[in-house]
Amino acid sequence: MKKLILIILFVFSCLPIDLSIADEWLEAKSSHFIVYYKDAKESFINRVIEKSEGYYDKIADDLGFRRYNFWLWDNRAKIYIYNDADDYQVSTGQPAWSSGSAIPKDKIIRTFPGANDFFDRILPHEMGHIIFREFVGFDNNAVPVWLDEGVASLEEGSKYSSANMLVKQAIRNEDFIGLKELAGLNPHLMPDDKSVNLFYAESASIAGFLIKEFGKDSFVLFCQNLRDKKDLERSISYVYPFRNIDELSRAWQEHLE
Repeated sequence: MKKLILIILFVFSCLPIDLSIADEWLEAKSSHFIVYYKDAKESFINRVIEKSEGYYDKIADDLGFRRYNFWLWDNRAKIYIYNDADDYQVSTGQPAWSSGSAIPKDKIIRTFPGANDFFDRILPHEMGHIIFREFVGFDNNAVPVWLDEGVASLEEGSKYSSANMLVKQAIRNEDFIGLKELAGLNPHLMPDDKSVNLFYAESASIAGFLIKEFGKDSFVLFCQNLRDKKDLERSISYVYPFRNIDELSRAWQEHLE
């Protein structure tokens, strides 16, 4: 269960980074990132930069945020590469099963060479969270967990198609969770892997429905309204042909069926 949550869950940490030995950190800079490292190989650091820049462009394009330049110069995101799993866990306070973590509000991502699924899942997922939250507001309580996690999960490769398949199966098995009920769920507290998988599948599916079926421009407008009005249903009804969450949930389910 913990390993699953590691890969797909939005990982927060309030623990400060120990920079008391800041003189040990080396830096590698790109347009949108500063990578801090100690003994990691240059080839690994180059791959971190290449992947991060690629995901930055892709995520911004996927969400329709490309024309908004967030991470330049002093506003670049920071990626800390610890020497190994032990160094990472001791320095960050993360548990032994963690392969990567993020402090979204500070645009910080942390990992170590050899971390499981870092490049394919953790990095794009966490970057999806940060880019989305920076646009709609980190402290915006109107943003439901399903939307936040759905947007981030969509960046994990072919997540949308596999998510839709799982949700269709849940509809057939009468395990489908309506959107209002989904909004009240916390994946941290779910009892088993099946429940967690369905939560993330539905989250990715509904986020993909809004973006892919109604277009990026509408999604950007929806996010702007969510940011400014801080009201989910008003933001939905202003942009999409649904008066409330129930109508959106029914349309999404009909689309899947």
